[in-house]
Amino acid sequence: TNADPNKGGSVGTSGQTAQPGTSSSKPTTSRRAQLSTSLQTSLTMVAGGGSNFHSEFRNDPVVKEMRHVREENARRQKHDYSHVFRNKSRFDFVRISAVIMGMEFVYSAETAFVSPILLSIGIEHQLMTMVWGISPLIGFFLSPVIGSISDRCRSRFGRRRPVLFALGVGLITGCILVPYGKNIGSWFGDLGEIVDDPANTFNGAAALIDLNGTIVSDAFRSYNFYRVDEEIAEHRTDYRWAIVITIIGTILTDFNADNCMTPSRAFLLDVSLPEDHGRACSTFSILAGLGGSIGYAMGGINWDNTSFGEFLGGSIKTVFTLVVIIFTICLTISLTSFREIPLPLLESDELLRPLTEATIKKEKARRQNQIFVVKDVSKALTAQLQSIQSPQDAVPQKINNALVDVERAPPAKDADVELEEEDENVQMGPMDFIKSIVMMPKSIAILCLTNLFCWMSHLSYALYFTDFVGEEVFKGNPAAPSYSDEYKLFLEGVRYACFGMAIYSISCSTCSFTIEKLIKVLKARTVYCGGLILDAIGMACMAFFPNKVTVYVLSA
Repeated sequence: TNADPNKGGSVGTSGQTAQPGTSSSKPTTSRRAQLSTSLQTSLTMVAGGGSNFHSEFRNDPVVKEMRHVREENARRQKHDYSHVFRNKSRFDFVRISAVIMGMEFVYSAETAFVSPILLSIGIEHQLMTMVWGISPLIGFFLSPVIGSISDRCRSRFGRRRPVLFALGVGLITGCILVPYGKNIGSWFGDLGEIVDDPANTFNGAAALIDLNGTIVSDAFRSYNFYRVDEEIAEHRTDYRWAIVITIIGTILTDFNADNCMTPSRAFLLDVSLPEDHGRACSTFSILAGLGGSIGYAMGGINWDNTSFGEFLGGSIKTVFTLVVIIFTICLTISLTSFREIPLPLLESDELLRPLTEATIKKEKARRQNQIFVVKDVSKALTAQLQSIQSPQDAVPQKINNALVDVERAPPAKDADVELEEEDENVQMGPMDFIKSIVMMPKSIAILCLTNLFCWMSHLSYALYFTDFVGEEVFKGNPAAPSYSDEYKLFLEGVRYACFGMAIYSISCSTCSFTIEKLIKVLKARTVYCGGLILDAIGMACMAFFPNKVTVYVLSA
């Protein structure tokens, strides 16, 4: 598995499409992905990787014939589904995978600005960390349910697209609530910033600051505040409704973005041929890296100095507005790219199901059986004719041996196919799912424990990096008054950090194209452990030497 350009998840794929009614046993479904659901903030994408579809089948005449029969059958349906059994171009994969690029735009805005937004409305660092933990906790219980719905949805629009549409609507809603939480809160009575005037400019009264940082009134009584730094004890805020709305928006954004990943890839693999899965996943990875890089770079622009940014109310609101527009366009492109075969049709017509290796082997065994039967009849007739002509002569030993081989060969192949089909159709219940975690082999448990520590480190970087740069590198303060120099320095640091995240995203995309070759040369253990050591050194150096140069260099 290779690095995701944004949050780098740990969802494996076998390159096979999910069969109807077997949600628990398929690698492309969300259930298998939930082995580490609480950490599933993104999706691992295989760049240029192969699939389990053996190369020996690609030019096999039997496979070509089976595919042609299925393509013609799919074309004769009420809606034309023949594209499922045709090779697709790179542009087709771009259309199908467009949604992942939109999601990476969302992720870039989320990781760059949600922490500063939460801090600016008075939430302390400790509480902000708890807010980030709510979404994975909910996902631990609901993500398997969503995965099951994605596998068993009986809509006429298919299995994946309705789920993607519902999650997309939730994602857009969250992206609207997060930046506009203050505005919505003001409709419910939030007063915003209340700043005591130490210079007695307003005759000792408190001044009220509106959402744009302008002093609008000076006759307000004292209000309780949520967070006060020692340096700005005179700064008080009234964001009660804004805090609730922003937290809800954060949970909606993070939860829906996390759960959009697996159905989007399942949709990609469902409508692609097995031998195209490598190119499909590489396109998926390229678009993810592109979306993350552009998204972070977009967050680094100071939109306050533009008329468009001024119209929307500042840089953060501008970025989220653009992200919502881009994600909506990308989601629409993916949902309208190719029709999915509905589940009822898949269940009723075997020729509409994906052409898997087990299906091919079963067909080959059936045809070979027919050949053996013909040979068996031919040899039996020859032996019978020989016995009539020369009753005193025994049937040649070669014919007897051939008949014995014929009788033994086909059942062995049929048994193999039956075993494969049994493995494919095995159901995995909730208790089996829990047992697979508790009773895992020691080597897998060690890797899972290592993965736990890796995610603790990586999420600290991804979610708090912009806040770290704003506070430690630029010496800003997110809780300072919006008109103060400390707050302006903090926003400048956040924008600077966005370019660092863009560099990080580009480096991840580049790594995904080289990691397979590195593994072949250096072996997987060396690449894996070496990467973790480099990450640890980079994080430590960034913590001990926080400056503008290390931010860019060590992000890569």
